[in-house]
This record gives sequence, structure tokens and C-alpha cells, in this order.
Amino acid sequence: MTKPLSPGPEALYLRRQNENATQRQQLSAWLAQLEAQGYSPRSLEGYRERVLPFVVWCEARGLMHAPQVSLPVLEGWQRHLRGYRKADGNTLAVNGQLSRLCAVRSFYRWLLKRHVILYNPAEQLELPKEEKRLPAQVFSEQETRTVLQSLDTGTPLGLRNRALLEILWSTGIRRMEAASLMLCDVDFTRGVVNVRQGKGKRDRVVPVGRAALAWVQRYLRDVRPRLTARGDSGHLFLTSRGSGLKRGTLTWLAGQVIRETARLEKPGACHIFRHSMATQMLDNGADTRHIQAILGHEKLETTQI
Repeated sequence: MTKPLSPGPEALYLRRQNENATQRQQLSAWLAQLEAQGYSPRSLEGYRERVLPFVVWCEARGLMHAPQVSLPVLEGWQRHLRGYRKADGNTLAVNGQLSRLCAVRSFYRWLLKRHVILYNPAEQLELPKEEKRLPAQVFSEQETRTVLQSLDTGTPLGLRNRALLEILWSTGIRRMEAASLMLCDVDFTRGVVNVRQGKGKRDRVVPVGRAALAWVQRYLRDVRPRLTARGDSGHLFLTSRGSGLKRGTLTWLAGQVIRETARLEKPGACHIFRHSMATQMLDNGADTRHIQAILGHEKLETTQI
């Protein structure tokens, strides 16, 4: 590892200013810096959830300040993660351990740049090898239709849910992208959905099938006006109070339809529609590059999985 340059007068001043700050305070400063750089609230919360448990673990051992943390301490945290049990009694997957360790490494890189620490012990930590896993489950076309047809479209929320799941299957957009859709994002003339600021803050245009558009039109005509009686947030899919659907609501809704209404014993929720759409397109002869563009993947390897 290359030995870092000795800090100059300004760096020494900054270090003196920061030497009394605890790791918890430095974590808040790091997250504030990431926010200023344009990181999304979800990304910030993800970093916080991965690094804060490490900070708490250190505090329980009397290690309040970053310069107190050495490579053996980090190796102790790594062993802790390997033996950690979640609420359901299962251990963390290797990729779950890796994401937490990488977040701590990123935090310590920032601390090194700020001259809070003189060297980064996290750079010397040997990380576990990332696991390459295939999607656990996908629907066949018939299974997808079984799920969609199990909904009672004679009720307002049943029709809304049918339109929502049709969009998820037809476009393969992510849960958050579906929840963020606004009324103006569906172009019925061109047959596309405009995904604005999807994962990685990238916009893209996704084709949508005629059947999904027909269900959305029914929802807009017969149901959505009823849902706006108490307000209208402008989102395409609304709650009974006129606000946009939350991510957790979409997960609960999709999971309930799959396992309770359609009675398919398959894990997953919204994302299984995304995997199923891509797999079914591939089975029907679509080019992988086209699927990559529709899904909004930065790397082709992700699409190939």
C-alpha cells in the first residue's frame, strides 16, 4: 500500500478540529457531505443503516474515535457480522456482510481525506468474495396471468391494483419507479412510460403493452377520480387519501396477491414481475441489449443474470 503524504499545515489544523469528534459525529458529517453531493435519501439511509451498527459496536468497546480503530478491530467486526443472527434467526448472507464492510471502508476513506486518521486500516481488510446468484423465482406467462386474473376488478382498489401490476409486468420497472410515476409519465399515443430519475438518477423511456395501457385507462376513467376526493398528489397510482403509494405498500400488495389471492407458493413481490418480464422477453427472442435498455441496467452482466 502506498504511504500517504504527510499532512500540511491546513490538514493539521483540520485534524485538530476533528480529533475530539466522535465516530458518530463524523458519520453525521459524512452523510451530510454525501447529501450535498446529490446522493438520494434512500442511498443516505442505506449508508447510515450499514455504518451506524459498526459505530455502536465500537462504542460498546470504548472506541469512540476513528483513530482508535485498527485492523484487528475491523477484523473483529467482520467476525461479528459472520456470526450475527437476524430477527428470523438466519445469518447474514455473504453479500449482506460485504455491503456493510464496504460501507465502513467508504466511510474510512472519507475520514482519511479529511485527515481525521493518518492511514485507513479498512483498506487492509480482506473482504469476502461476492456471491453471484440467479433470481430465486420467475413467473411463466401463464403464472403471471393467473396472478393478474385473480384480482377482483369489480372493486376500485382491485382495479387499481390490476392496472399497477399490469404496468409492473409490461414494463419491468422497479418498485420505486412505479410508485414515483406521475400522471404525465404515461404516453398513450406513443405507448411508452417515462421513468424519471430511476436508479442511479437516470431517466429512460420504456415501452408498455396495449393490454397494460387499456387497464390503466380503465383505472383513470373509473377509479382515480374517486381517490382524489380528499386530495391529489399528482401520482399515477394513489391511495384512498389521494397520496402516492409507498414502497412498502407496493411490496405488501404484490406479495398478498401472489400468495394469498393467486395462491402461488413463490417468494418475492414487485421484483418478481421485473425478472419475469425480462425472462419472458428473452424466451420470445428479444435481444439482451434491448432488455438491458428497458430495465435500465448500467452493465450488461446484470441483465444476463
